[in-house]
Amino acid sequence: MIQNTSKVIMIRPKHFNYNIETADNNYFQKRINNLSSLDIKQKSIEEFNMLVCKLEDNNITVDVFDDREDIITTDSVFPNNWFSLHKNGNLYLYPMFSKNRRRERRNDIVEYLNNNYHLNQIIDLTKYEEEKKFLEGTGSMVLDRIHKICYASISERTDLNLLNSFCEKLEYDPITFRSYHTVDKKRKEIYHTNVIMNIGENYSIICLECIDNKNERDLIIRKLKNTGKEIIEISEFQLNNFAGNMLEIENENNKKFIVMSKRAYKSLHKDQITAIENYNEIIYSDLNIIETLGGGSARCMIAENFLEKK
Repeated sequence: MIQNTSKVIMIRPKHFNYNIETADNNYFQKRINNLSSLDIKQKSIEEFNMLVCKLEDNNITVDVFDDREDIITTDSVFPNNWFSLHKNGNLYLYPMFSKNRRRERRNDIVEYLNNNYHLNQIIDLTKYEEEKKFLEGTGSMVLDRIHKICYASISERTDLNLLNSFCEKLEYDPITFRSYHTVDKKRKEIYHTNVIMNIGENYSIICLECIDNKNERDLIIRKLKNTGKEIIEISEFQLNNFAGNMLEIENENNKKFIVMSKRAYKSLHKDQITAIENYNEIIYSDLNIIETLGGGSARCMIAENFLEKK
């Protein structure tokens, strides 16, 4: 098994803005009152395009799809929540918490993948939305693909039973826990696992102080160490600056990178940057508008493509 891919899928936004439905349990979202909708649209497109350019400049293959004109979805810039692609040729479609986010699912993207890649099977889990059970892709699950371990912070958007079913089918070992951050002096549940941690081939960047239960925290530390991962710990302050929302990818020459936002990079200490750069080069880009309004960062914007090209 391999941990990283050199092929990714991204959606250029057309209608990006604050989503009141997702703000119900995504406390990272903040309104911006001094910008018009047109300003937000233009700035989010600029941020998106700059990140794509930086990836392509480093020989990472990016399939870019433009957001649809006629279907308004404010969060379509975050495609990793509605689908994931796997080395065995399978495509998973996921049940989404927010009703307006369910409209992000696109048959044209699935058809493109089927026409250009070896797509074996589509596993559609969206029926569970009727039961109010949700599992939001690689937002809900952070996968150690080499050791077949799935780290998942259980929340309103990450159903335990669905998670266990997913892991059983893919033969992954589920490591579940709950994570929290302080919002208005109260501990609030963190909505997605990929906000607090990432998994690289040889290391994990993780906010351990957000895992309040000591037994759960010790289990994660033990699992990471037993699988040879160096633990690069970040603080809750750094988590709130999206330092947990990073993704390790590689280019066509197998050179490894980690992708993050400028805000995340600026929050890191020198020793953390040095530890990361021992493994791979850092790509960072300004995503301030997308992060502030959307409550997600660089990792959320990238859907990894492990399918083989036809």
